[in-house]
Order: sequence, then structure tokens, then C-alpha cells
Amino acid sequence: MNIAIIGAGAMGSLFGALLLESGHDVHLISRDEPHVGVINERGLAIERGNDIRIIAIPAHFNIDGVPLADLCIVFVKSPDTAAAAADAARLAGPAGAVLTLQNGLGNAEILADAAGEERVMAGTTAHGATLIGPGMIRHAGVGPTVIGMWSGADPSPARRAAETLTGAGIETAVAEDIKSVIWKKLLINVGINAVTALTGVKNGGILDLEESRWLCRTAVKEAAAVAGAQGIDVPPDMVETVFKVAEATRENRSSMGQDVDHRRRTEIDAINGAVVEMAQRLEIPAPVNKTLTALIRTLQAHYTDSPEFAR
Repeated sequence: MNIAIIGAGAMGSLFGALLLESGHDVHLISRDEPHVGVINERGLAIERGNDIRIIAIPAHFNIDGVPLADLCIVFVKSPDTAAAAADAARLAGPAGAVLTLQNGLGNAEILADAAGEERVMAGTTAHGATLIGPGMIRHAGVGPTVIGMWSGADPSPARRAAETLTGAGIETAVAEDIKSVIWKKLLINVGINAVTALTGVKNGGILDLEESRWLCRTAVKEAAAVAGAQGIDVPPDMVETVFKVAEATRENRSSMGQDVDHRRRTEIDAINGAVVEMAQRLEIPAPVNKTLTALIRTLQAHYTDSPEFAR
């Protein structure tokens, strides 16, 4: 199978390497020129435990010269989804499928507008990866991946993609109601990401004080109310689930925390910000999410001099 990975940061590079190792023709696409350069010159280095392996995999700064793909997997940050959607639609051609495993809300809709909703899949993954430096990632954790058709149409593309990913060691299940799966992941991000990004603590630090537990708890409850008002099935024990995730990943720095640390654009508008936008439309109060969103936007606006922010 020809596979294009659009957004070859830590997670995109990891999935691309695993798929290539299982026998597929894989091309990585990234706007990170040093990352692309090192991969093409020396290969992609993957650290796992005490082992490091080098994978020779083609990487590109844009889609020029990338062959048409049977499957495009999108891993870009949510602010870059519109540009990625145009690339995915071109690379998928008339018969390929598109899968988003991005954080937050709104990505699948943008991809569906560009490529056609009958070809777009969405999902979540519990695999963890960190970009250590150009051409090197750390495979930090393994967990289930769940995908499904965004429109609820013919599930065949999702089944084929799940078989392909599972065959590469990425255990993947197909869900009929993928929107509920994405909302469950969103609620975890709502409770952890902005709080850790603003305070500088690792995920487990949220649990150390009642004040930070309250912030997390209230943000999740507000978001769950927004989901419920739209008919999204959310488990009643989501707050406890978020606390368990924070404990299980106690020593990890959230993706939004890493973005702030490195003065990069965050995905606040697709996470807490998306909750605020929906809450306003539905006339549901969401003051904690509104405050977290405003604080992250303020922080982010004051490091716009960083070259990383411009990417």
C-alpha cells in the first residue's frame, strides 16, 4: 500500500516508520526542514527503552514528487489542517482514503470538505512519541488506536486502514460512533493540556493540589455538558478517567505544555477553545474553559517573535 504521512512530527514519524517496517511504501511530509534533512541524510532514529534503531524512510518538505497514496494519515497541528487537507485531497487522488489522528475538534470536517466525507476517517491513538531533535524521536508508550468513518458511510475504508495499522503493530479497532470516541479523548485533553501548559507542571502535577484538581474537574464537566447537549455519548465518570490518565502519565509533559515550552503554536482553539465556541452557541456556561483559553492565547501571543511560532 502507498501511504503518505502528512505532518511527520513525533507521532507521524513513528506511524510512518512502523508502517514502512511492515512492508508498505511510505512517504513522510513535514514543514520542519531540519527534520526532513536529517531523515533523508541519516535516516529516522527511533529510541525505545535502551534501544535505538535507524529507519531509512523518504521525507519531503512538500508533496511535490510524492506518489498518489492509497491512504493519507494526517498528524499536523490543528491550525495547519486546512493546508494539510488540500494536500491530502491531491495525494489521495480519486480513490485514496484520508485518516486524521489529530487532537481536538474540527479537523475531520475540514478534511471532509476537501476530500469528500465518504473517504474521510477519524480516530484517536494512545501511542506516545516525543520529538527529541531533528531526525530523532522517542517511542514513549503503546496503546490502542480507534478509528471510524466520519460520515457513518460504508465502513470498508476504515476496516482496511485498521487491518493495515494492526499489521504494522499499531493495534487498531473500528468504532461505529467515532464522534463519541473523539469527544472522550477531547475531554482528557481539556482537563490536562491547558492547565499543565500554564503552570509548567507535568501531567501528574495536576493531582497534587485541590486547586489544580478543581480546574481540571470543572473544565471537564463544562465540556461534558456541551457534548451532552449535542447528543454525544460521554461516560458519566469522565472526571475520574481524566485523573487516572494524569496519574498514569504523571511524568509526561502534555503536548500543549511542550508547545509552550518550545514557543510553538498550541492547539488551544481546537480543544478548550472549541468547547467555548460551542458553549456560547448553545448558551451553556463554560467560564473555566473560557479563562484557560484566554490565558493560553495571551501567553501564545507574546512569543510570536519565535521562529517556531511562525511554522
